Amino acid sequence: MGPVVLITIGVLFLIQQFSHDYLTFVRLSPIILIVIGAVKILRAVAPADGHISAADSVTPAAPGAPQPNGQ
Repeated sequence: MGPVVLITIGVLFLIQQFSHDYLTFVRLSPIILIVIGAVKILRAVAPADGHISAADSVTPAAPGAPQPNGQ
């Protein structure tokens, strides 16, 4: 979600630069909340088939570190 919010903030500042004080960042700032909500909705309805969740992933041990099973 972070990259989308950063892009949105950049676009809002760009619009402010070209709008000649009509569309200020303060007037456009609710768009950030709309974008965050849209990203959350899209994440909720996106299919999870083929995705690896954080709970399923296993981080490999460092070389020379003891194995988890005690060997």
